Amino acid sequence: MRRLRDLLRSAILRGTFPGGVLPTEAELMASYGATRATVRETLAVLRREGLIDRRPGVGTHVVVKAVMTQLVEAHGVEPPGQESLLNRRLRARELDRSMIPLPHLAADRLGVPAGVPCLRLEYVSLFGDEPHGMATNYVLNPEAGRMRDQPFVHDWYALLNEAGVGYEQSEFVCGCAPADAATAALLGIAEGSPLITIEQVISDASGRPFNLAYIHVRGDRFLFVSSAARRH
Repeated sequence: MRRLRDLLRSAILRGTFPGGVLPTEAELMASYGATRATVRETLAVLRREGLIDRRPGVGTHVVVKAVMTQLVEAHGVEPPGQESLLNRRLRARELDRSMIPLPHLAADRLGVPAGVPCLRLEYVSLFGDEPHGMATNYVLNPEAGRMRDQPFVHDWYALLNEAGVGYEQSEFVCGCAPADAATAALLGIAEGSPLITIEQVISDASGRPFNLAYIHVRGDRFLFVSSAARRH
């Protein structure tokens, strides 16, 4: 079951099925050499994950549209002429934007004294009307001053660009964690659902870190693509 689940889950998130319509149970059985019980169990799992809907007489339909982006773009390294990370496909719903003393542990990551003024900007990222992730950012001055009143419409890098904030380096530390009750409510998922966690530090041209972010991403709605070639 898990092998068929993995194959179908990947195809669903990549938008492989024409019109979002999955093959019939009989077609899946024939294509993958699976029993009817295995196919039904697999589809039940995908339905519980919120990826498909099944209706008698209608069939099995995809009900999710995932965002896919190159990992290099997620770092904010943009191709020439591209205005924002995801070409303005995302929009933001702000939860908090306030100047606060920088917390001690955040100060350690950014290499500055605790308590210095920083901008805390927390938001939910939406694709259409559906939440895909959320982030809490701690931004140092002078960048914080430029961003404090800048309208936040699309993705984080569009906000930086529109506020006139330059950046050159980005570091990700990725992991996973179950969604707590508050995060689950904001992202429209069940408490305990798995999330991709990302701790990000963004630095300026001199290598000075000025932005620390704690990001929680729905793995069923956001796909990072990373490609590499072996050098000979």
